Amino acid sequence: MDKVNIEQKLSLFSDHWSPKIVGELNGQQVKLVKLKGEFVWHKHDNEDELFFVIKGSLKMEFRDRTEIIKEDEFIIVPHGVEHKPSADEEVSIMLFEPAATLNTGNIINEFTKDVLDRI
Repeated sequence: MDKVNIEQKLSLFSDHWSPKIVGELNGQQVKLVKLKGEFVWHKHDNEDELFFVIKGSLKMEFRDRTEIIKEDEFIIVPHGVEHKPSADEEVSIMLFEPAATLNTGNIINEFTKDVLDRI
């Protein structure tokens, strides 16, 4: 039962699109990640994902619309829904998702992270 300082954890890394595990609860992982640029279209067949913007602005594209998520806002992407996150400037995100969630979902490419660092 240790407290986590989000700002301190974010200061430990600078790489983009590489989630870091900062906590676990009830089969879910709490992850921090920095994003910049465009990701890939993908979906998660079995897992919902929560994207909480800590700093910056996230653009979440869906096939029928685009949502802008700003600081202190979050969006939940239901399982099975194709999405593509992107950010013109660096954005810091907290993710809540099942431990089995692969960051690229149904796609395997250079962005795929099979093993995540714990910080």
